[in-house]
Amino acid sequence: MPKHQQRQITDKQFHDAALIWDYHQMGTDRAAARRRSDWAATIWAWPPRQPTSTASASSLSWCSAAATAPPPARASRAARPSTTASTLLSLGVPGEAILVEPNAASTGQNITLSREVLAEAGVQVESLLLISKPYMERRSYATCRKLWPEVHIVCASEPLELDDYIKSIGDEKLVVDMLVGDLQRVIEYPKLGFAVEQEGPRDVCDAYKRLLRVGFDSRLINS
Repeated sequence: MPKHQQRQITDKQFHDAALIWDYHQMGTDRAAARRRSDWAATIWAWPPRQPTSTASASSLSWCSAAATAPPPARASRAARPSTTASTLLSLGVPGEAILVEPNAASTGQNITLSREVLAEAGVQVESLLLISKPYMERRSYATCRKLWPEVHIVCASEPLELDDYIKSIGDEKLVVDMLVGDLQRVIEYPKLGFAVEQEGPRDVCDAYKRLLRVGFDSRLINS
């Protein structure tokens, strides 16, 4: 891991964040991500940056259909479908292979509504490539496993170290808040029926508690 040079957070806090960062990623072999999947579901952020990596682009080239979910509400509803489709087209995904789902407002709806769009188009799905932000891989997997348990799931995201992701966002505390917030969802969503339960390593759980205690909490549910 690159040596942490920035001073907005302490070295100990960065170490704890890195433990959570690594846990959020499913460790999918890049070769596995490039094997043929029936379709790809993009769990979008705004702006839409994560499918632009070489790994994700090459993964998409293997998919026979790409069902895209919209960015969150910071983009206008009219802009969402055109933005997601344009990004995929720029990566070389054929226009006829893109099915746009414009109404999802959550990760769960990304899955269920895209599934409906594919069914209406007559697409049979046995394997699924989930493309997300790096720290959303585990939650996306858990959500899909709950809502679509019969498909084989492979996760993919931009291959970045935490230092590089922080530099791309430009706000260390915000990134750590996002990591903590997503881990809270991994922990709490199974209790609400939104995702499957996953066992967290002790060191990750301890890091999560330490970061909560010192105020990395702006992205918590109901915060």
